[in-house]
Amino acid sequence: MTRVVAKFGGTSVGSVERIRHSAGLVADAVRRGESLAVVVSAMVGETDRILGLAGVFGAGLGDAEADVALAAGEQVSSALMALALREAGFEARSFQGWQLPVVTDGPPGASRIAGMDVSALEAAMQAGVIPVLAGFQGITSQGEIRTLGRGGTDLSAAALAAALGARCDIYTDVDGVYTTDPRIEPAARRLDAISHDEMLELAAQGAKVLQTRSVEFAKSRGVPMRVLSSFLEAGESRGTDVVETQDIAERRIVSGVAYARDQARIALLGASNRSELAARTFAILADAEIGVDMIVQAHTRTPGRVNIEFSVAHRDLARAQAALEAGLSGADISSETGLAKVSIVGAGLRQRADIARSLFAVLGEQGISVRVLATSEIKISALIDNDAVERAVRALHTAYGLERV
Repeated sequence: MTRVVAKFGGTSVGSVERIRHSAGLVADAVRRGESLAVVVSAMVGETDRILGLAGVFGAGLGDAEADVALAAGEQVSSALMALALREAGFEARSFQGWQLPVVTDGPPGASRIAGMDVSALEAAMQAGVIPVLAGFQGITSQGEIRTLGRGGTDLSAAALAAALGARCDIYTDVDGVYTTDPRIEPAARRLDAISHDEMLELAAQGAKVLQTRSVEFAKSRGVPMRVLSSFLEAGESRGTDVVETQDIAERRIVSGVAYARDQARIALLGASNRSELAARTFAILADAEIGVDMIVQAHTRTPGRVNIEFSVAHRDLARAQAALEAGLSGADISSETGLAKVSIVGAGLRQRADIARSLFAVLGEQGISVRVLATSEIKISALIDNDAVERAVRALHTAYGLERV
């Protein structure tokens, strides 16, 4: 029998009706001869509700007691899903992270999976029982409950699939990975398959379908993934397979266009070109837990001086500036807001300079100026004005023929 770990997110278990529907999808898979384990998130909105309650007492993400409270959201979902499966005529049992255990390390609210004992789940599956694991949580070697942070339930599912030698099906509110956001470009097409690397870049550049941590884990362990919709009936959608690169690059050059609004640009003007200054700059930001993207360094006309530019999320701008001003006394620091990042992603981009040329040409035709450009082997990102995002996405999607994928 094909082993599958099916993960259902918050919208998929957001009500009694949604839980029953998701349980029906599990039942259909079992009837097709698949051997399933299920991983669930908290019901949509429940994590925010619990955080709000913890906040009344001055606690939030990063507090050990807040982690104990947050883990209860997935505990409720796992029990309700097991009950729904029982109602549908199947044997099912809920499991919490501490019961396996899922062993974690790292701080509260942002822990990592260090190990997982799946013997109890193996025994349940062999006995014909569908195990339902509460995602997003684990336990330290000292017996303390910890949560895994953003994307934690997807990570739980990927780790469980690796441990069981299973495929990982991620059920969400969309029926696969699209060439871009269909709300911006109605001609966007669902991809039948995408590589782990492409999915990582799309997620990092703003696509919301999968979290980067789960895709990174799946890639490192060779776990095949699928993205499916829990809002359709069984068999209505094939979804998107997330696979090894293999022949993806041979089939298409660009796989998608992603975007992220509300970006800001910070510049250190006329800074010393000594490498220790750049190292100190980014060490300050790392200590403040501020994510940095799109780093560019350029020489000025003054010998020994450079301009260092990089982007951060707008929400982090004030903290970033304050940290840099405190740590880099006398530095000339400027910033710009009202920006967005638009990216083209594709395994076929490797060593294709003509793709960058056409990106500049397309944006130039639209009268869209580029503040900062960043590239990787399979991605080109441009920092542009926030109000130009939709024009940029539509123009790039058309330029690369993604409506014909």
